[in-house]
Amino acid sequence: MACCRCLYFGVFALLVFLVPQGSADTDNLEVQALQDLYKSFNAPPQLKGWKSSGGDPCQESWTGVSCSGSSIIQIKLDNQNISGNLGYQLNNLIHLKQLDVSNNNIYGEIPYSLPLNLTHLNLACNNLSQYIPFSLTSMRKIKHLNLSHNFLTGPIGNVFTGLSLLNEMDLSYNQFIGDLPSSFGTLKGLSRLFLQHNEFTGSVIYLAGLQLTDLNIEDNHFSGIMPKQFQYIHNLWFGGNMFGKVDNSPPWDFPLDDPPDQQNFTSPPSTESSAVQSYPLSESGTHKKKKKGTIGILVGGGTLVVACLLLFFMILFYKRRRKLRRQESNEDSQHSLPLNISTFCITVCSSDAPDDSLEISVINSPKGLKHFHPAHTKFVRVNRRRSFAKKSRMPIGAKLYTVAELELATNSFNQTNFLGEGSLGTVFRAEFPDGQVFAVKCISTVALSLLEEQQFLEVIWNASRLKHPNIITLHGYCVEHGQHMLVYEYVRNLSLDQALHTEAYIPLSWGLRLKIALGIARALNYLHSICVPPLAHRNLKSANVLLDEDLIPRISDCCLAVLKPLTINSARPEGSETVTPDPEDIQPVSSKQKDDIYAFGVLLLELLTGRKPFTGFEAKEENSLVQWASSRLHDTESLDEMVEPALRKTIPPKALSRFADIVSLCTQGEKRMRPTISEIMESVTDMIEEYRRMRKEAGTDMDPYERSFRSTHSRFMESPTATYMSI
Repeated sequence: MACCRCLYFGVFALLVFLVPQGSADTDNLEVQALQDLYKSFNAPPQLKGWKSSGGDPCQESWTGVSCSGSSIIQIKLDNQNISGNLGYQLNNLIHLKQLDVSNNNIYGEIPYSLPLNLTHLNLACNNLSQYIPFSLTSMRKIKHLNLSHNFLTGPIGNVFTGLSLLNEMDLSYNQFIGDLPSSFGTLKGLSRLFLQHNEFTGSVIYLAGLQLTDLNIEDNHFSGIMPKQFQYIHNLWFGGNMFGKVDNSPPWDFPLDDPPDQQNFTSPPSTESSAVQSYPLSESGTHKKKKKGTIGILVGGGTLVVACLLLFFMILFYKRRRKLRRQESNEDSQHSLPLNISTFCITVCSSDAPDDSLEISVINSPKGLKHFHPAHTKFVRVNRRRSFAKKSRMPIGAKLYTVAELELATNSFNQTNFLGEGSLGTVFRAEFPDGQVFAVKCISTVALSLLEEQQFLEVIWNASRLKHPNIITLHGYCVEHGQHMLVYEYVRNLSLDQALHTEAYIPLSWGLRLKIALGIARALNYLHSICVPPLAHRNLKSANVLLDEDLIPRISDCCLAVLKPLTINSARPEGSETVTPDPEDIQPVSSKQKDDIYAFGVLLLELLTGRKPFTGFEAKEENSLVQWASSRLHDTESLDEMVEPALRKTIPPKALSRFADIVSLCTQGEKRMRPTISEIMESVTDMIEEYRRMRKEAGTDMDPYERSFRSTHSRFMESPTATYMSI
């Protein structure tokens, strides 16, 4: 009887444990991450079950999503014909193990924050551009990484440090340049590496100590001497490089079960280069034949004449040959890492076809690397607008719109869609035929020279690569018929300036103000420290900070300050064909970033006092909020009086003093005395944690603002006016 009671109790306990697990809702942050991804993919109908709001991927059936209990552990969306970008909330998928979005049309940058617990990441065969994010070093559990067949570029930094579990990596068919970073040498668990068809240079010495079974470094610009350890690599491909060789040295000892003809061990050029290690290459092709001096002179002279004749043709066809390299679907294309790339990989390449068409090479993915067969290739011709990306460095991540498309979306820029006017131009609401809503900013420029047009495109290129949850995303642009328009994501019409300085809105709580300050600091930290090269905002103010439906701060006008001299409001010297550059434009980025810190200090003062930056009609020094506050920040009584009346007695004295110290440092007259944004971000984060701890100890329930930064319930009243000054 006792035994039966124990059994019943055990079954009951098991049910008590399992039922909550089975019926638990998926974590809200994970759901929002998938909703953001769905919107970033432009809500494709083929993703059945996915929603841009609401829903639960673990309780419902969402295409490609697998869960364990209430945790999302796998997203497999390969070959779904998806276009768009990867959004900026993937880092909230803290339980995700596998992410596969290969063989789609995804563009833009790889997000700087990826799920930290990923073991398999496959982004192959897309249109991703820019750099490998440094946050990759935080993904300590990654085992399989495939970024092949994209447009990734730039030298690779030390992004592989600490990835001891990484077993297979494919970076082939990209546009990487520079030497291999030293962090390659730390990948002691790596067994298969594919780097072919890039622009790598320098030595491969960092690969010498790795226990590789497969290595493909073909068609790069590697030089130096091949490490002797490479002779023990079972599958090795290294042709199309500039390795040197050593004469009178014994041949390499190839593995007996794999003859040299399968090793693809091609003879390197005879040019000697500075050897990192004096290891020999194969003896074949190194023997020199002795010839008489006269014959040598004749042969040398004939070679020189032929070289001169061919030089002209080589220059003419160099660029075309480089473009065709990606299109050629020979045996080399098979040696890429098949990390679950389903059936085929589509790469869009330039060709000799007419301007309105492209050749699409569809390459069958290999099933293994030990036995190879010729690649099966077919070509499909599709009509497409010609891209000027390579000529003008145009942004891959931003869509090129026509004037007609934007006129249709804004109803010919009708006043009913007018959102506001800022220093650079007017902004209109635009609803496109597919139901998407954006904000179109019409830049009021003067007639631009060719150089200034290029400058405008450079600004777009910089702005389009910014992907951060606290920065408004640039989706597209238009430079047709002398028009210069930018298409941004639409954020509801409420700026921080309105929320703080308009009586129509209920005052923000102190906790929310701290979180807004932290969100702005994170955006600046992204610009100052994460972006490569580093950037500065240069026009940070409360009117350029929008609050979305969840009261998350979103900074606008990033990278656009440089356009102000090109607008009709800027004077152009008589007879000059170009606008006089702003003296601030020639300052180093570090100096401009210090200006951002000062502007952030002003925002903190606005959050604390509820006052505007200038009290008069003119922005004079005597009307400055900073000047008014500077003498009061370190006087306890005056500091209490500075606080907005609605917040008095809600801010702990210690927190108020610390906040004043941050403001004082940010608004220092000497730029070198101002802190970095990372230091400020750390201080604000500490203040938020301390504030939460004190409220918890006091047993005070947090108000809706402080429960979640993504709360769907706003305590704001509706805006009586329609102004959209920020973007």
